[in-house]
Amino acid sequence: MHAVDSPATAPPAPIAPSTPDKPTARVRRRRRPQWTPLFLALPTLVLLAGLLAYPLGRMLVLSFQDMQLRHLFSGATPPWVGFDNFTQVLTDGVFWGVVRRTAIFTVVSVAISIVLGLGVALLMQRVSNGVRVAMVIAMMFVWAIPQLVSAQIFKWMVDADFGVLNYAIDQIPGVDFTNHSWFADPTQGWIVITTLVVWAGIPFLAITLHAGLTQVPQDLREAALVDGASPWQTLRTIILPILRPLIVIVTTLSVIWNFGLFTQVWVVRDSKPEQEYQTLATYAFTQAFGRNEYSLGSAISVITVILMLGVMAFYVRQMFQIGDVD
Repeated sequence: MHAVDSPATAPPAPIAPSTPDKPTARVRRRRRPQWTPLFLALPTLVLLAGLLAYPLGRMLVLSFQDMQLRHLFSGATPPWVGFDNFTQVLTDGVFWGVVRRTAIFTVVSVAISIVLGLGVALLMQRVSNGVRVAMVIAMMFVWAIPQLVSAQIFKWMVDADFGVLNYAIDQIPGVDFTNHSWFADPTQGWIVITTLVVWAGIPFLAITLHAGLTQVPQDLREAALVDGASPWQTLRTIILPILRPLIVIVTTLSVIWNFGLFTQVWVVRDSKPEQEYQTLATYAFTQAFGRNEYSLGSAISVITVILMLGVMAFYVRQMFQIGDVD
């Protein structure tokens, strides 16, 4: 018998040279400075600097001077007073009352706007396409109305003599709202102003948040439904965490816009807002052009800009962070 030849032993496979871990390399690439967002934003930053550099610089210089009406007409250089204007403003109790009022209004109006805007956005996902298109068209009309016009409309609606709101409330049995003035009580007056601001801000928030909701994966919602999660649990554990960056952005924008409230108050109070209705914007304007204290108004405006720089820096940071993640 012939012996069966044993198969030849296969040579050992060559050992591949070690390669860097791909996730590690990706992490290292992400740690490098991302200049693309800054490069893309550079034209806008240059344009804004060109448009705002002179007004802001002039306002800053004026805040260290003492410009009076005679200097404005004669063209003479106002005397320099250093930080006297800032000292006068920062030691004035009325100014801090205006700051507190502006901050409270901003927090309340932004919170209500975000909640209602998110509610409308969620509603837009549950209605039919036709109803959704009608909602978008209606909100776009609201968004397109100038602030001056919308403020005038609200002023007519709450008019003490001919306002439709007083007429409607007066139809309730046992309620007498004849010739009721909504602005005699500052609380009621600020309710009207806040309603006006929220009404005008909901379209932007609702449409933006609805666009963000379309990016929430449907399979996550279906998985939560299969697991028995309630709509509130789905919203809290799935939708809100995914929408968090977008909510931060729209909230920051709303804070910037509402903190500079001017037109609505100025219109509903007939260009003469009482002390209880003063915001930082109207207070600076009143001091500068109502009392001819131009340098004092400039100092108030500079302080307002400084207060807003932190919010604007946070907004820009969030925008760049979202760009890095994408």
